[in-house]
Amino acid sequence: MKILLLEDNQTLNNIISERLISKGYKVYSYICGKDAYDNITNGFSCFIIDIHVPNVDGIKILNEVKKYYKDVPVIIISSTVELNIIKEAYDIGCHDYMKKPFFIDELEIKVDRLCNIPKEEIDLGDNHFYNFKERTLKVNNVEKELTEKENLLLNLFLININNLVTYENIQNYVWKGEHASIDSIRTLIKRLRRKIPTIYIKAASNSGYRFSFY
Repeated sequence: MKILLLEDNQTLNNIISERLISKGYKVYSYICGKDAYDNITNGFSCFIIDIHVPNVDGIKILNEVKKYYKDVPVIIISSTVELNIIKEAYDIGCHDYMKKPFFIDELEIKVDRLCNIPKEEIDLGDNHFYNFKERTLKVNNVEKELTEKENLLLNLFLININNLVTYENIQNYVWKGEHASIDSIRTLIKRLRRKIPTIYIKAASNSGYRFSFY
């Protein structure tokens, strides 16, 4: 599970990163707004963003995030008390706001709750297990190789079980915002179906797919 963290205070950045990494999350941390902005499309499942950061501010980054990840949760962390900025962040689509200073435990709880972080290993049935921390699929205790795109697609489905995952969602998350034809997406779906025969990936009215267990 990939989390983008933008916090320009290096000490706080390190503390947050270490806590989340210790729980098995993959954290890509930045102290510069431009660096975070340039890496938004790299397939993240959760964003933790400070507002007042160098070069590109958090509000601009939040706007850009929502272009690629309509439903992916964003937690704003900031020392600002300017209500107009806080309101703007919520209007754009942030899911929660935390005023500094805050308890790291509280942030951890919000990440778990808002970002729908699944448990480390999910039983897909018929001796198929997917491990989020290791990003591995095991069938009858034998590891099956997944490509980068197959891994990202399976992650996307597992954090959206029973919900519609649109072609746009897949393009933004798996292809990291780059163009992907419908045929390319369908080919990837077919490949994943062959590797995980015990789940359903159902087409949904030519708009995307739904993932559900037997």
